[in-house]
Amino acid sequence: MAKHKTSEDRIALFIDCDNISHRSIAGIINELSKYGVVNIRQAYGNWTKDNLKNWEDKLLEFAIKPIQQFDYSKNKNATDILMTIDAIDLLHTKDIDAFAFATSDSDFTPVVMRVQAEGIKVFGFGEKKTPKPFMAACSQFIFTEKLMSNNPQKADMQPHEVLHAITRQAGAEMRADAWLVNVLRTALEQTMDDEGWANLAGIGQYINNSTSFSPINYGYKKLSSLIDEIDLFDVYVDPDSKMMSIRDKKFRN
Repeated sequence: MAKHKTSEDRIALFIDCDNISHRSIAGIINELSKYGVVNIRQAYGNWTKDNLKNWEDKLLEFAIKPIQQFDYSKNKNATDILMTIDAIDLLHTKDIDAFAFATSDSDFTPVVMRVQAEGIKVFGFGEKKTPKPFMAACSQFIFTEKLMSNNPQKADMQPHEVLHAITRQAGAEMRADAWLVNVLRTALEQTMDDEGWANLAGIGQYINNSTSFSPINYGYKKLSSLIDEIDLFDVYVDPDSKMMSIRDKKFRN
């Protein structure tokens, strides 16, 4: 039986507080709010430890439910196990449209793949050091460094202000990123017409379906802004529909 869809997707957010900075939570909530309402927000950790003290104010500010998990033995991460159990339980008992995992720990790769197998989108958030298998398993993965600032004043920004503090990568730097260039050109090749043109919306959809790419990791809120800056494509904007199409500059040769 098909799920009954509401006007807003319902998103469940699981936060591994041992592996995510409290300074990134405003950006994470802000980003997820573009896709739906984050009506389940749970943060996991051993709250008796001093290293999580900075999270306490954030739990109140963003209405996040703290989940206590004691360390029963050394070198065993009980938090990971509890998060996994709760996520799978929620998968089978609640009507959730998307899951989000905020962690830099690759141990969550199997649970992400399990959720994806049910046809449910998974957003991932973690530091740049996050192992690639976990990033690749997510529908979309965003570096938390791009959602926060080390400047204490900027760290206290409201969620809608966070993205304005992002440092954008220049076109030359992005053109030197072989993975990024391959993602863009492959998406274009798979969606273009006989003259080499493809609608940007179609390109974006193809990228979302095939990779964990997000323009935010390069400092851009929109794919169109990244396309303008990377300067690898001819760009045409229809004067009536305002829809953007692009073509690889090499196609002209």
